[in-house]
Amino acid sequence: MTTKAKGLRLQSALEAEIAREAETRGKSWSAMANELLTEAIRLRRVPGIVFVDGPSGRRAALASTGLDVWEVISVWQELNDAESYGELRANFDWLSEAQLRTAVAYYKRYPSEIDARLAREREWTPEKVRKELPFAVRERSRR
Repeated sequence: MTTKAKGLRLQSALEAEIAREAETRGKSWSAMANELLTEAIRLRRVPGIVFVDGPSGRRAALASTGLDVWEVISVWQELNDAESYGELRANFDWLSEAQLRTAVAYYKRYPSEIDARLAREREWTPEKVRKELPFAVRERSRR
């Protein structure tokens, strides 16, 4: 990805907050500022989205639901990208149609991000889980 150098005047307190966040996360100031600006733009373009940290990095999630966008989109794709949200809502009956539309809107705006996550999730076959996470597989009892 190409980058451009831009001059930017920041309040001292904001510059210090970015520096503190960069240090905490082990990133350069520039990389941290880029990440923060990218997320800020996405938050404005698709209200109802938040970004959360986890073992696999930061990811887009639906605010106040505990669900990542990719989880909703995985089901939506299984339903053949249903334009009717009724079927999708049947799978996520605790979510409003507006929340489901938010997940789909985020996916439509940033498909490569979600598609990459879906591809990683699909790599977790039962065989891979047994190999990589043997503690997560219940042994069958031998009687």
